[in-house]
Amino acid sequence: MLNKLIEDADLYLKSINETAVMVGYSLVISSVIGLLLGVLLVVLRPGNLYANSGVYHILNAVINIIRSIPFIIIMVAIIPLTKWLVGTTIGVKGAIVPLVFYTAPYISRLMETALLEVDPGIIEAYQAMGASKQQIIFRVILREARPALILGLAIATIGLIGASAMAGVMGAGGLGDVAIRFGYQRWEPDVMYTSVLLLVLIVQIVQSLGNWISKRLRK
Repeated sequence: MLNKLIEDADLYLKSINETAVMVGYSLVISSVIGLLLGVLLVVLRPGNLYANSGVYHILNAVINIIRSIPFIIIMVAIIPLTKWLVGTTIGVKGAIVPLVFYTAPYISRLMETALLEVDPGIIEAYQAMGASKQQIIFRVILREARPALILGLAIATIGLIGASAMAGVMGAGGLGDVAIRFGYQRWEPDVMYTSVLLLVLIVQIVQSLGNWISKRLRK
């Protein structure tokens, strides 16, 4: 077993790198878009800083629609857009675009939930002191919500790792692709179990790191 593991070490290292690249780029882009959408969902909702019921309900509906589409369908449906944006629909580059489309709306909901947890009394106190709307968003709401935002990103990262496993059908590689291609299609159980164990280990590290950072920010 150990000899087999050493023999396949290059395969695992290559697939870990592919997973890291897919998840890393997708997470950064999705987080920026998701945080922006999350802030908009909070400030545009009725009774909030920039209340606009019409825009809020349209944005809310669009996010719900995109979130309801399975990742495998998104990959196929946006092929022309993926080709236009990155010049290819296969490989790691071709997988990042659909991963962003799949993850950004999900992150926006996590960010919205985290931002809504901020105590309204704190916001009212800063408003009473004359803070502007921009100051309340950037210096109060986002600052106070940091621990919950970090936990939300940890959850999103784990979901993204799971989605990246499906990107193997686009030739993007990664640990999920190795588990399916070698473990299932070629029936090499040891490769499949090793890939799954590596995915479990990565998820544990991500969640533990998220918990640790969130706990530090709460102090």
